Amino acid sequence: MSDDGENGVGDALERGRLLFASECTFMLGVAGLAQLPEPGPTEIAFAGRSNVGKSSLLNALTGRKDLARTSNTPGRTQQLNYFSLGTPKLGMLYLVDLPGYGYAKVPKPQVDAWIRLLKAYLRGRTTLRRAMLLIDARHGILAADREIMTMLDDAAVSYQVVLTKIDKVKAGTREALIALTETEARRHVAAFPELVVTSSETGEGIPELRAALAALAE
Repeated sequence: MSDDGENGVGDALERGRLLFASECTFMLGVAGLAQLPEPGPTEIAFAGRSNVGKSSLLNALTGRKDLARTSNTPGRTQQLNYFSLGTPKLGMLYLVDLPGYGYAKVPKPQVDAWIRLLKAYLRGRTTLRRAMLLIDARHGILAADREIMTMLDDAAVSYQVVLTKIDKVKAGTREALIALTETEARRHVAAFPELVVTSSETGEGIPELRAALAALAE
């Protein structure tokens, strides 16, 4: 890699570090479209199956222990949770923690309501720049993930696959898992061509993900 290329990567990583080291605050929880905030900074949505590690990833990205509360009970997040990140100088982002899908210890009518809210949000939010689709590396892409991928394709929302909990995967199967996931993602028209491999426990991939998100900040 040339010096210019190395400097470019280093600059991107530093911008990501600075942005995610800045103030990040919980704004509001949205249970219906009428509660959505007025369009403002670029929004990045985080989607994934229940217990995929969304809260842990958000905490790792922002360097905080309890920004997004974690729970051993799948389905804890029951609304769209908005977090405001950054400053006018560094750039601004709204991070949106979406309800977990798939297995959840909640009544079916509530799950159906989440899905309706999610579809409406994805189709109609003009400030939504990208969705980060979290996939548990221990299980790979499952049927529930494919449903969401198709939903994102239909809504024409650009999304990027983020493998979580990569530290739980045996070294010998890691590369095959990544290749298989990339191959499946390429079949979807709205999927970003490169996935991000992360571990909230070890910090792997966190600087790179910060840099990718910082590039979208206004």
